[in-house]
Amino acid sequence: MAVVVGATVLTAALAAPPTVAAQAPPPAENQGSRISDRIRALQREADRLAGEARTLVGDLRKLEIERDLKAEQAKQAATGAAAAQASLRETTDRLAGLELQRLAQLPDMKQQLVDVYKRGRSGYARMLFDARDVREFARAARAIGSLATITQKRMDDHRRTLDALRKERTAFAQRARELQSSDAAARQARVEAERAVAARTARMAEIDSRRDLTAQYVGELQVAYDKIQQQLAASEGRGEAVTVPLLPFRGALEWPTTGRLGSRFGQAEGRLGGSAVKNGVEIASTEDLPVRAIHGGRVAYADDFTGLGTLVILDHGSNNYSLYGYLGSVAAQTGATVETGAEIGRVGASPAGPPALYFELRIDGKPTDPVQWLKPR
Repeated sequence: MAVVVGATVLTAALAAPPTVAAQAPPPAENQGSRISDRIRALQREADRLAGEARTLVGDLRKLEIERDLKAEQAKQAATGAAAAQASLRETTDRLAGLELQRLAQLPDMKQQLVDVYKRGRSGYARMLFDARDVREFARAARAIGSLATITQKRMDDHRRTLDALRKERTAFAQRARELQSSDAAARQARVEAERAVAARTARMAEIDSRRDLTAQYVGELQVAYDKIQQQLAASEGRGEAVTVPLLPFRGALEWPTTGRLGSRFGQAEGRLGGSAVKNGVEIASTEDLPVRAIHGGRVAYADDFTGLGTLVILDHGSNNYSLYGYLGSVAAQTGATVETGAEIGRVGASPAGPPALYFELRIDGKPTDPVQWLKPR
């Protein structure tokens, strides 16, 4: 709340019994009309939610189908990944074989290079020049041709081995990248599909919950309405005041006075050095404007209160309260029964100086953000 001092007094005020006899109950006709309006609004909300739920059912089915397709794609990707793994193993084996082949060719290539080196620049020409006759020359020529062919073949084989090794390494790297990309894409698609289905399912659950709550609120209001009709049917039209539940009016309550929101719920209270937060809101207004009850109830407290000036507390039943502080004057007495919209006081000056209304709402005895319960502005 805006202050800590006097919290015990406030708690006692909320629980205190009336000190003045309750006044006559508010006109039953006004309450009945307000309840009927709210029941119709809740029924419209229920119809809207039902339509939204039907739409979501179709959307959910589409998403489930998409999810199943993504799951199949993921399975295909897994199958492809397994095939790719086998291909990678085959590529690895080929690389190993080519590497062994290359290593096996090295001694022959080394021997060939040593032989060429030993022969010097003249190479095989000396073999021809050393021939003593035509027969030896022909024999030397055939030998040189054969050696040259073998050498060329060895060089070509080695070059092909190196080329194959290079291509296999390139294919290996490319296949590894494709495998990684395909697997990542499949997993991401499956995750996104499951997330979409989960979101729609959660939305469906939320709508079902809201529809159930709306139906509960309509039932509670119908009970109150029936009691009011019984009052009207009585010969004198009087009886005990009917307690209209507050919860069904969440988001539909009128603002207690005219003005703009000056401070929000939960905001740090500077006057207390920032060590406390507001349990209500301040509505910046004009001095002496009427302050009206947001909902029917009994005046549980109407007196001065430390830190909140003149304070009025309305008990709405079921441990629900509304508090109106900084009042310049009070128009209701403790113990009186007031109806929705009844004037309970006038706007006064806030502790900071400018005119304002301190407004707090307690649901089940706990402070809650009052703006969530008032009509949107």
